Amino acid sequence: MDLGIEGKWALVCAASKGLGKGCAAALVREGVNVVVTARGDDALQATAAELRALNPAVQVIAVAGDITTDAGRAAALAACPQPGQVDILVNNAGGPPPGDFRDWDREAWIRAIDANMLTPIALIKATVDGMAARGYGRVVNITSAAVKAPIDILGLSNGARSGLTGFVAGLARQPRLAARNVTINALLPGPFDTDRLRTTLAGAAQKSGQSIDAVAAARRQQNPSGRFGTAEEFGAFCAFLCSVHAGYMTGQNLLLDGGAYPGTF
Repeated sequence: MDLGIEGKWALVCAASKGLGKGCAAALVREGVNVVVTARGDDALQATAAELRALNPAVQVIAVAGDITTDAGRAAALAACPQPGQVDILVNNAGGPPPGDFRDWDREAWIRAIDANMLTPIALIKATVDGMAARGYGRVVNITSAAVKAPIDILGLSNGARSGLTGFVAGLARQPRLAARNVTINALLPGPFDTDRLRTTLAGAAQKSGQSIDAVAAARRQQNPSGRFGTAEEFGAFCAFLCSVHAGYMTGQNLLLDGGAYPGTF
């Protein structure tokens, strides 16, 4: 299927590894030029080189920096050929740490909200009016399956990501965006084979006294699919949401979890 997005420009956040990298790779394969961001310059430059090798016909611009800051966002947006001209925005940021809410002070909450709610909103604000003026725009927010089924130890993530979800539910349905072919949707990942999952498994293994392999095997068995998702299949789904074929879907939260969520809705 031709996704119809060849030649578009995308800004993909936290793209040096994991799900962000999977999304950037899928877009590059479709002929999309990308600006990729991440905090670590070495990993980001290595990823940029991989992306260029996937499709030498596209431009790949790497901008190292903290996307949760004004300066980081300004640098990423300025890297586009015409500053701020973004056709596709993929919002992504590492989730806040797990724990007990009794241990989180105001600063912990502010950090979580800044990264997982206010930063995506700021980037949406900077790009959607331009998208509407050009008659095409796709925003994909990578949130979490915890938005659909909260996880008790991930209270910071539950709160911040749910706040973003509620905000987008209203914004996505504004006629000045939806009627101008600008869509805003969220992808809610369950267990995917990423560094973050491996870190979680390592922590669980240390706490239980089991090997990481044993903990990972048990976690896979808990999922109806019997496995973890891959960044490549997540990226493919993201690319479809960014395509010309997805213009009638907006304001939706799409769960990718191998069937783990047990509900009907």
